[in-house]
Amino acid sequence: MIIPAHWAEGRIQQRVDGRQITVRRFGWSDESPEAAQAHADARTQAAFGRIVSGEKLERRERKVAYNGADGTPIREEIVVREGDTVVTRNGYGALCLNTPDVLFVDIDFDMGRPGGAFEYAIGPALIAGLLSGYAGRSWIGGAVAALIVFIVGYRIGLQRKRGEGGINPAPEQRAGKRIGRFMQQHPDWHLRIYRTPAGFRLLAMHDIFAPADPVVAECFSQLGVDKVYARMCLNQNCFRARVSAKPWRIGIAEHMRPRPGVWPVAPERLPARVDWVARYEAAARGHAACRFLEAVGSGTVHPSAQRVQALHDELSRAQSELPIA
Repeated sequence: MIIPAHWAEGRIQQRVDGRQITVRRFGWSDESPEAAQAHADARTQAAFGRIVSGEKLERRERKVAYNGADGTPIREEIVVREGDTVVTRNGYGALCLNTPDVLFVDIDFDMGRPGGAFEYAIGPALIAGLLSGYAGRSWIGGAVAALIVFIVGYRIGLQRKRGEGGINPAPEQRAGKRIGRFMQQHPDWHLRIYRTPAGFRLLAMHDIFAPADPVVAECFSQLGVDKVYARMCLNQNCFRARVSAKPWRIGIAEHMRPRPGVWPVAPERLPARVDWVARYEAAARGHAACRFLEAVGSGTVHPSAQRVQALHDELSRAQSELPIA
């Protein structure tokens, strides 16, 4: 896991065989801005040489914070650093805890499509209406039949969506059953379970893990982990948990300024960011990022996991009664 304190951009523009080639690459360092620039210049020179030799590479590196960064270090403002655990401010302004070896598991509920009940009912209703109307030679009879089938189908669709009547377990129940099955197969594990606005967050307490460890991939697969989260863990060689509210869930509709919120920010644009962060932090104090539910499993605690858990619970307000957002 690399989350640098300093960033720079290198640029080479030269004419080669009658055509102008411009190549840009970023560099980074925890040491100094000068070291970051030297790294950027070296990466730019290496990329320029490969492009001139005929290799198909992007001429300009995209400035991204985390999503889809393809292994480039996390490009976010460092807010807190405790040992090898780093808290950053992400692209939309929330705080995120990053750890190289303490396993967080992010499970989003499969809520289905919002119009599921309607879509479940409308097809059978149309078919019933057409058949009834044709057989009875009456469009009124067909409409009545369609209405009856639609009402029945809509109710069944709602039951399926809510998990009522044993037809289809609700998303939260399905996720809970996966966790239960996983713990039956791994009784030596110790997991803390948190509720997030969209699902569950699990924190492994009994051991530490490398993101590329096959055990982690197996865990993610069995628990139905969000695929984007799983990919980012591999790309960035870390595990990650959001520990403050999403802005749009606490009444802040305006995006973090300046846009995009990728770090670092030019000095002349920094005051706009500072003002936005102040408003966000004031609103976020009244909310938690998740809520602790229970601990399951062996009870074994690894010292590194215990330290991360303490920081996570403090920043996320997981032990409070605040609304989660």
